[in-house]
Amino acid sequence: MLLEVENVQLSDTPVAKTATPRETSFTQFRQAFSSQLSSILALIGLSVILSFLSPHFLTSGNLLTVLLQSSINSILAVGETFIILTGGIDLSVGSVVAFSSAIMGELVVNYGLNPYLGILLGLVLGTLTGLLHGVIITKIGIPPFIVTLGAMSIWRGLALQLTGGTHTYGLPSVILWLGQGYIGPVPVPFVVALAVYVVSWFILDRTQLGLYTYAIGGNEQATRLSGINIHRYKVYLYAICGFLSGLAGVILAGRLNSTAGVVGVGFELDAIAAVVIGGTSLFGGEGIVWGSLLGAVLMGVIRNGLNLLNVSAYYQMVVIGAVIVAAVGVDALRRKKI
Repeated sequence: MLLEVENVQLSDTPVAKTATPRETSFTQFRQAFSSQLSSILALIGLSVILSFLSPHFLTSGNLLTVLLQSSINSILAVGETFIILTGGIDLSVGSVVAFSSAIMGELVVNYGLNPYLGILLGLVLGTLTGLLHGVIITKIGIPPFIVTLGAMSIWRGLALQLTGGTHTYGLPSVILWLGQGYIGPVPVPFVVALAVYVVSWFILDRTQLGLYTYAIGGNEQATRLSGINIHRYKVYLYAICGFLSGLAGVILAGRLNSTAGVVGVGFELDAIAAVVIGGTSLFGGEGIVWGSLLGAVLMGVIRNGLNLLNVSAYYQMVVIGAVIVAAVGVDALRRKKI
């Protein structure tokens, strides 16, 4: 892939001298395809096993439940994909979900704010949190892991303080429709998730922002030396991640018909797992957004299967943790073979 910015070409960088653009593109395609193929085979194999272990797994109602349960994680995985492609990480998405939905619920239910303005407020708050993360990371130079780890505690604490640790019920119908409605047989949250993926695919594959996202993750130093303002684009990406966290918060509030500071705990781990399972490298620069959708659905099938088999929540945590470690291990082994 050739980048030309301000009469400077990335092909002149040390990275471009070791591999031609065509070779690099072919390698990236082969890696992404092989990871997706592995995930597809895992999804098929797991579905076959669960269909034998539980007669309820292959029913239409249960499969729609899997799609519904996967929707929020799918949306969060998109934002995480943007960040991980640059070599960063965002550990605060679950807390941003709680923070944005808690403020929306408080103002709409207890202060009579118009529900459409409440939804817009949730999205804006999510975007501002991501924007703040990006500014701190790029301007001060604190690693993303530290910034978002601290943010995870900050936004969670503010959400709990605002709600007093209680639930806020009685959300208006438009918010409930976003979380519980159907378009034909398909849940609205999954339709929204698909729309998010289409837009995100377009951004990553057809826009300058997507091109620079891969370039930053592939070789940040070379990208910076080519004249690209990597700090500005990183801030954009963290803002996108925050926006999608706010969107997930609105949908989750509609699904639960309530908001609370305790929701979204552990969402960040599920989102990161979905991204890695879908073939995006934690080291940055490699991956496609559709792989994250596949990873999120696979995570949804795993959780659904464990619930159908009456596996305790504690053992589910063990399984999910093992899946994350295995996915990262496969990613590391794959990179060693390159």
